Amino acid sequence: MPRLALYTLAVCVLAIAAAVVSFARGSWLGIVWILIAGISSNMAWYYLRKARADREADREHTGAAS
Repeated sequence: MPRLALYTLAVCVLAIAAAVVSFARGSWLGIVWILIAGISSNMAWYYLRKARADREADREHTGAAS
């Protein structure tokens, strides 16, 4: 798993935890944490898909050269 995907996944988990704590305390600030979790989740998926596409492109490139 790419390092950036792991970082964004960690941010997503922490943002969800912060949202739960925020809502439990009665604060509406949890909405901001939910938005941050959504953005970081999308970034994690992007980095995972990008790494997979890069691996496939490298595989095709080295396979075509042989």
